[in-house]
Amino acid sequence: MISRRAIAAAVLAAGLAGAFSHAFTGSAVAQEAYPSRTITMIVPFPAGGTTDILGRLVAEALSQKLGQQVVVENRGGAGGNIGSAAAAQAEPDGYTLLVGTVGTHAINQSLYSSMPFDPIEDFVALSRIATVPNILVANPQQPFSTVQELIAHAKANPGAVEYASSGNGTSIHLSGELFKTKAGVDMLHVPYKGSAPALTDLLGNQIAIMFDNLPSAIQHVRAGSLRAIAVTSSERAEELPDVPTISEAGLDGYEATSWFGVFVTAGTPAPIVETLNAAITEALKEPAMIEKIKGLGGTPVPESSADFTTFIKAEAAKWGDVVKASGARVD
Repeated sequence: MISRRAIAAAVLAAGLAGAFSHAFTGSAVAQEAYPSRTITMIVPFPAGGTTDILGRLVAEALSQKLGQQVVVENRGGAGGNIGSAAAAQAEPDGYTLLVGTVGTHAINQSLYSSMPFDPIEDFVALSRIATVPNILVANPQQPFSTVQELIAHAKANPGAVEYASSGNGTSIHLSGELFKTKAGVDMLHVPYKGSAPALTDLLGNQIAIMFDNLPSAIQHVRAGSLRAIAVTSSERAEELPDVPTISEAGLDGYEATSWFGVFVTAGTPAPIVETLNAAITEALKEPAMIEKIKGLGGTPVPESSADFTTFIKAEAAKWGDVVKASGARVD
C-alpha cells in the first residue's frame, strides 16, 4: 500500500515537472513569437541623409526577413543625440532599433560636455551596416576646384569660407575640423540638422563647401550640381575614381571615414539579439544589398555583436584624440 507521503511526493514531482514544462514552453513560444508586431527603427537624423538612406535599406530587408514591418522614424537634432537617447530609453524588447553612427557612438561623448546616454552601456551593438568615405564638395560657383586652391582662398579670406555639416559631433563636422587643423586655415562651421538641409543651402550657394558622407552627395556630383574636390578616406572611392584623396592632394596623413550600424536597447533578451543580428548580417551579404551599398560609395560590414562592440571602443578612443587635438567642443 502506497503511503500518503509517497503520494504527496509524486503529486509534487508531477506539479514541478508541469511547471518546468510550462516555463520552457512559454519561453520557447515567446522566443518564436518575436517579432509579433511592428518594429520602429529610429534614425537620429532627418530624412535624405546617409544614415537615413542606409537605415531604410536595412529596414526594408528586415521587414522581409522578420515577417513584420520595420518602420523608420526620423528624430534629428543635437548631432544625433536626441534620437539616440530616445532609443536608449525604450523598452528592451527588440521593438525599437537605432541606426547609430560614428558620431553618436564614438565622437559625441568627447565633443559634448553632457550626454543623455552612454553609447556602450545603454545599447547592444548588433552589426555595422557599412563604412563610407566622406567627400569635400563645393558649389560650382565657388572660385576653387582643388584642395590647394581652397586652402589659398581660405587663407586669403580668413573666417569667410563657411563649411556645412550634418550637425555638431558628426564625422562630417570633425572632417572639417581636421582639415582646418592640418591646413592651418580659419573657416566657419555651420551645423545643420542633417545632410539634406545642408545640401539644399550648398546647392543654392548659400554655403561654400561641405564635408558630406559620399552616399548622400554622390548623386549631386554625378549630376554636376556639386563640384567634388576630394574624398576624406585613405584611398580613392571606387565610385569616383577621378576624385583625389585629401591626403594625396596635399594634406599628408589626412583620413576621416564614417560608419553606420544598428543598435538595440541594453537589456534586450539574448535570443532577440541573436535573431536581429542574424537577419541583419544575412541581408548585408545578399548580392542585391551589396550592389546597392557599393553603388552609394559604401562597403557593407556584416559582423557579430561582439566584434562591433570591440570596434566601437577602438573608434571612441581614436576620435577622442581627434576631438582633443582640434579643440572642438559643444556645450
